[in-house]
Amino acid sequence: MKPLKSIVIATALATVAGGAMAQEMTIVSWGGAYSKSQLKAYHEPYSAKTGVTIINDDSSNEAVAKLRAMNEAGNVTWDVVDVVAADAMRLCDEGLAMEIDPDTQLAPAPDGTSAADDFGDLLVSECFVPQIVYSTTFGYRTDMVGDTPPTSVCAIFDTETYPGKRSLEKRPINNVEWALVCDGVAAEDVYDVLETEEGQNRALAKLDTIKDDVVWWSAGADTPQLLADGEVVMGSTYNGRLFSVIEEQNQPVAMLWDYQVFDLDGWIIPAGLSEERKQRALDYIYFATDTQRLADQAKYISYGPARASSAPLVGKHADLGIDMAPHMPTDPANSKTAVLYNFEFWADYRDDIDAKFQAWLAQ
Repeated sequence: MKPLKSIVIATALATVAGGAMAQEMTIVSWGGAYSKSQLKAYHEPYSAKTGVTIINDDSSNEAVAKLRAMNEAGNVTWDVVDVVAADAMRLCDEGLAMEIDPDTQLAPAPDGTSAADDFGDLLVSECFVPQIVYSTTFGYRTDMVGDTPPTSVCAIFDTETYPGKRSLEKRPINNVEWALVCDGVAAEDVYDVLETEEGQNRALAKLDTIKDDVVWWSAGADTPQLLADGEVVMGSTYNGRLFSVIEEQNQPVAMLWDYQVFDLDGWIIPAGLSEERKQRALDYIYFATDTQRLADQAKYISYGPARASSAPLVGKHADLGIDMAPHMPTDPANSKTAVLYNFEFWADYRDDIDAKFQAWLAQ
C-alpha cells in the first residue's frame, strides 16, 4: 500500500521550554482508512498549528523488526510510531521505546482530570499512549440466518441453527477464549483454565466441532470480503472492517458484539532520538492524544477513543452523517460482555499455544 501523501507545510521556527523542536517528523502507522483518520484528526491540524512537515510511513506491521534494526544501526529515522499494545510492551521491555509520564507529558481532561486517570487501565505500558480501542468481533449475513438472528457468540458453534461456513482467524488468540466460554467456562475463569494443558485441549476440542466448517483468515479484509460474497454465514474480524462493509458498502451484514475482544492501538516514541526530535515527538503526542483530538478521530472510523472524557464528544461520521457512538466497541450497549485482551497471559503462553494450535490445524 502506498504511503499517504505527505503533508508539506512551510516550516516555522518553534521553541519550547525544553529547547528547539525539529520542524519535520516521520509518523508511522497502518495505512488505509485508519491512517486517513489520523491525517484528518491529528496530522493536518497539528501541521496547521505548528508549521511542521509530517511524513507518513505505513510500516506499522513491521515496526518491531524495523526499530530493532534501526537501533542496532544507530540510525533511528522514525519519530512517532503507531503500534498495538502488545508490540509497545515488547519495544518498551527491549529499551526501544521511551517511557512517557502521563501526568506531566500528556494533556489533562477538560475538567482537570489527570491523563493517568482519564486513560485508566488502558495505560498498559509505561512507553505506550493508547489512542483507540478496537475489537475483534463477529459479523453475519442477515439474509442467511433465517428468522432468528444470532445474539450469542456461541452461534459460531451452532451449525444446526446456522448452517454454512464461518471464518476465524488462523491463530489461537480469541478463538480459544470463545471456545471455552461456549463450552461452559465462566469468562472470568477462561485464562486460569487456559494455563493448563487440559484447558488448552478442551478449547481445541470445542473448535474441532466446527473445524470442517471454518474458512481461516489472515488479513483483516478477508472476512468482510467473504461476507460480502456470501461465502460465509458469519465470521470474525475487526469491528472497523465490519463497519465499512455494513455502513459504507451497504452489504446485508450485521454486527454481533457478544464477547467482543478489546485490544488497544496507540503511540510510542522510539528511544535514541535527538533532543530536538524528542521534544517535537512529545509535543505531537500531547496534542494528538488530548480529549478532543481522540474524539475527532471517531468522525472517520468506528474505533472507540481511549480516553473516558472523549466518549461523550463522539459525534457524527464526517462523510456519512450518521451517529458514530452506536458503532463504537466501547458503547455501553455493545460492551456488556466485552473482554480485554490479556496481554500478560499471551506474552507468557503465546509460543506454546501457537505451536499446539498449528499442530491441531495440520491434523
